[in-house]
Amino acid sequence: MDLSEREFLFELRCCRWVERVWKPARDPAIPLVARQLGTRNRRWDTIVLECDPDALAHRAKFGLEALDSDLLHVIRHAPEEWEYYRDALPHPGYPWRYVREAIHEGDERGILETRRVGNKIEIKRRWPYRDWVERIVAIENKPDLDSSAARTLRPQLEYDVALSLADEVWVATAATDERVEPALLEVLPVEAGILTLEPDTLDAEIVWYPRTLAVEKPGTRILERPTGGGHDASGAAFEYVDPEEKTAIRRQIAERAYERGWRSFVETMRPDCRHFELRSNGQFLPFCAAKGRCQTASECSSRCGDLEPEPPAWRMRGWPLEGGPGKRLKQLLADRRRRRRPNL
Repeated sequence: MDLSEREFLFELRCCRWVERVWKPARDPAIPLVARQLGTRNRRWDTIVLECDPDALAHRAKFGLEALDSDLLHVIRHAPEEWEYYRDALPHPGYPWRYVREAIHEGDERGILETRRVGNKIEIKRRWPYRDWVERIVAIENKPDLDSSAARTLRPQLEYDVALSLADEVWVATAATDERVEPALLEVLPVEAGILTLEPDTLDAEIVWYPRTLAVEKPGTRILERPTGGGHDASGAAFEYVDPEEKTAIRRQIAERAYERGWRSFVETMRPDCRHFELRSNGQFLPFCAAKGRCQTASECSSRCGDLEPEPPAWRMRGWPLEGGPGKRLKQLLADRRRRRRPNL
C-alpha cells in the first residue's frame, strides 16, 4: 500500500470515527463532518462542524445544495416585506449584476420570493437564515507522523493558528505500539491537538489537547516566509484579517460542507466502471476489483488503464432509467449523507 492510498483510507476512517464518536463542546450540539474543504490558500483533510440542532434543522428549508457567497448575501439580508432589492440589501462591494443573478437563482430554487414592479425587482425572504454552526474543528490526517512529516506539517498548522479561522486544530495519526515521540510534540505548534487513531477498531487516544483559537478576534494570514539559512535576512509577509471576513469565510465553508459531506468521494471517481465496488468493513469504502484493493480518487479516473464502463444494458435498468450499479452506489452514499441533515 503506497502513501497516497494509505492517507486516503485513513482520511475516510477518520471521518467515520468523528461522525460516530466526536463529542461537541456543547451538548446537544450535532457534529457534521466533511473532507477536503477550506479556502483558496488552505485546505483541510477533515472538518467537523459542531451545529446547533434547531438551527441545523432550520437550514434544511434551503435545500441540500450549498448557498454560495453571493446567494448568502441576498438570503441573509432579504427583507420580511416586499422591497426593491437595492434598497433592501447592503452594497455587496461588487457589481449589482451579480446580485441580480443570485436573486434569480434563489427564486429558481424556491428559497426567495421575487416580483417585478415596473422595471424594478422586489424581493422578500421566505425564511430567515440562521447561523447554524457553533464551532469549526480542523483535522490534518497524517497516518505516518514521523519527524520529517511533522516538519512539513508545521508551517500549515502555524498558518491555521495565526489565522484562527477554525476554533480548534488537530493532527490525527495512526496508532502504533510505540508512544508519540516527544520531539514531535516540540516540532508541532503547542496550540494544535494530537490524536492517535486505530482505524479498524475506531479507538482513539488524545495525546495532546488543543487550545481554543480566538476566532472572534482579528487573524493573521501568513503570505510569505523566510526560506531560512544563514544568508537569509528576509522577513515574513502577512496581512490582518478582520473578524467579519473570518465569519463570512466560515459560513461559506459550512455551506459547502453541508452539501458535500465526506462521502462525496464517489463524485470524483468512476462508479460507472464495472470494476468499482463499495465494500463494507465497518463503513462503505471504495474498492477496485481489477486492482484488488482500495483505490484513490486520482487512480479511479478516465486515465485508468483498467477502466471498463458499464454496459449500456446495465445503465438502462429500472423505470424510467434507474441506471446500473454505479448510479445506485452514488444514491446509496447520497442517502447516507442526507441522514446527517435533519428535516431534509
